[in-house]
Amino acid sequence: MINFKIINKILGSLLFLEALLMIVCLGMAFVFGEDDILPFMVSIVVTVFFGFLFKYHGRNAENRLSRRDSFVVVTLSWLFFSLFGTMPFLFGGYIPSFTDAFFESASGFTSTGSSIINDVEALPHGILFWRSLSQWLGGLGIVFFTIAILPSVVGGSTRVFAAEATGPMQNKLHPRLSMCAKWLWLVYVFITASCCACYMLFGMDWFHGINYAMTTAATGGFVIDNKCIFEDSPALEYTATFFCFISGVNFTLLYFSVSKLKLRNLWKSSEFKFYTFFVLSCAAIVMAELMAWNGYDFEFAFRSSIFQVVSLITTTGYSNDDVVRWHHLTWLVLWVGMAVGACGGSTTGGMKCARVVMLLKIIKNEMRQRLHPNAVLPLKIDGQNVDNSHRVSLLAFTTSYLLLLLLSVAILMADNIDVENSISIAIASLANAGPSLMFSTTNHIAWSDLPDLSKWVASALMLIGRLEIFSILMILTPQFWREN
Repeated sequence: MINFKIINKILGSLLFLEALLMIVCLGMAFVFGEDDILPFMVSIVVTVFFGFLFKYHGRNAENRLSRRDSFVVVTLSWLFFSLFGTMPFLFGGYIPSFTDAFFESASGFTSTGSSIINDVEALPHGILFWRSLSQWLGGLGIVFFTIAILPSVVGGSTRVFAAEATGPMQNKLHPRLSMCAKWLWLVYVFITASCCACYMLFGMDWFHGINYAMTTAATGGFVIDNKCIFEDSPALEYTATFFCFISGVNFTLLYFSVSKLKLRNLWKSSEFKFYTFFVLSCAAIVMAELMAWNGYDFEFAFRSSIFQVVSLITTTGYSNDDVVRWHHLTWLVLWVGMAVGACGGSTTGGMKCARVVMLLKIIKNEMRQRLHPNAVLPLKIDGQNVDNSHRVSLLAFTTSYLLLLLLSVAILMADNIDVENSISIAIASLANAGPSLMFSTTNHIAWSDLPDLSKWVASALMLIGRLEIFSILMILTPQFWREN
């Protein structure tokens, strides 16, 4: 049976962590002296109160988690963080609707970046910082962050890590999970700090630099300006492109390659090679289209294409151009990029390049098997054999991913969303791909224009996509709640 005592204990600790993040944003509100001070104070009090309530119900709990407990903990952690994350928006009146506030909060913590706020410059600085900070925390994982700073909370459970980590196979830096989490967060902090320094070097003030660095490293895409700030400076565009690309690399691979000054190790990874080839190929196609159909010169076409392709493949969602004016073929390329995503073990969404590499090798093996029926054809990734259990998991994930997309598109269309926007919304939400490319020349809509049902569908897809489908879908099945 589910051990609700330990679950309540962990949820209480996580709510204390969320209250601490709100205190950081409260400090930012005091710095700028705006009207978001009281909303944060009330939000902190309410969050701490429920944190104590959960901790009380979880008192004297044994610090052991079963596999089922782990899935419940991870799912409820993301749901509760999104739920309590609505309070600064609601209490301040910045987003009066609970549906809209939950959508914004879920989009932040899942590092999706879709926003129902059309005028972000009207928001106070504390609220803007809360949006960016939520994305930064969610980028590498809420529970994973907790393991790094408070390993005793979840007992360093590898089951929790498996329930939240991204990619078909998870590699560890260190035998102890808490130490592994610390090193990966160190890589994450270094990328964020480096990105912030570069942004400030090329003209951003400190507040913009910190916010955009957090959403870039998290590949989240939340912005604090109504107009794309990257359009004003090619240097900023190239900087954002570089750091989005780096954030799309497997952090474990990045650590071993950079810290040991062995960059050649990057090219030993079949996933990284595919990721690089995929980015360059998509950028080349889009660049050719922009030069042929839109009349862009070489440098502008290259900059626009590489920025948009990297932004979408890493599921960041920044945009530096009016994509609606681009040729329809570029829409297809970017749709595919959003669905595929970047590398496993990064802050990005999508299916992940590792799964695509495995699928391509399975197809190759199947063709060879047809020619040589008696041949034994192992499936190897970077010299390691992929066993049948991982192959079955890959098939199940891919099938579930496609079925969820089809079901979501059908529901959105039933909610009076046209087919182009339905496809775009479904892919952008499930892939956590940031602001949706609402490709429609006749009905270009914003997230705030969506009916409430569509917003809830998109919110659910964000959470399901961030936890890679099964962690959430499993707890919705009757078999999960049976004793055996």
